[in-house]
Amino acid sequence: MESQPYSSHVEPPDAHEPILTLPAALTAYIALIAVIHLRVLLPAELENWTIDVFGFIPKRYDSTLLKITFPGGAGAKVWTFVTYSLLHANLSHIGFNVLWLLPFGSALARRFGPVRFFTFMAVTAAAGALAHLVTHEHAIAPMIGASASVSGAMAAAIRFAFVRGSFLSFRRGDADAAAKVPALSLARALRNTRVLGFLAVWFGVNIIFGLGSISIGAEGATVAWQAHIGGFLAGLMLFSLFDPVPRRMPRAADASSPDEPGRV
Repeated sequence: MESQPYSSHVEPPDAHEPILTLPAALTAYIALIAVIHLRVLLPAELENWTIDVFGFIPKRYDSTLLKITFPGGAGAKVWTFVTYSLLHANLSHIGFNVLWLLPFGSALARRFGPVRFFTFMAVTAAAGALAHLVTHEHAIAPMIGASASVSGAMAAAIRFAFVRGSFLSFRRGDADAAAKVPALSLARALRNTRVLGFLAVWFGVNIIFGLGSISIGAEGATVAWQAHIGGFLAGLMLFSLFDPVPRRMPRAADASSPDEPGRV
């Protein structure tokens, strides 16, 4: 930090760094989704073609004698595991996903950096597609939306979200520092009461959506909750493979014990 020779007061480092300032990687991700959504301006036949080519259709992988030919050929069996996550039904669908990405995706993008962040979003999208395929083997309806990746980002973020100084704790600094606190191991995270509470609420909401077959949006599209769970579990378990921040010592304090002094 440069010295301030004409003032005895130095502003704290987080004075101009709001906790929800979007990192470049997340901004680019949201912008990409928005640009791709301009497909709705295409003629109806061409728009439907883009959904068939880039949406995830379980029937595409059906090995039964009753086969349906989908556009995209063999290549679509590969790229649709990821490309479906960049397509959305309408603006409310995009808005819902972006709303959850603002806190969790921002922290994750700051922590991972662009390359890890985009790779992570692709991997969790593929995990969500795989979960959807296993549970909807013969479905013809395309699945679209970033919800599996968003769920994965939420799961990954809770590995460090409740640690002292992180973005969901009561004691935090600037946005970059809050995103780079040492994370909990998976075993410690699953013993943390705040993490367990978050997991209970998250899984409860998704199970309610699934059992109730609740629809969203003007088109009445149902929620692909199995894909959410697939992306969430992938994000929770694979987080350590992407995390560049070294772990802290096992006895280090976290936000679940606010009275315990932090260690340097």
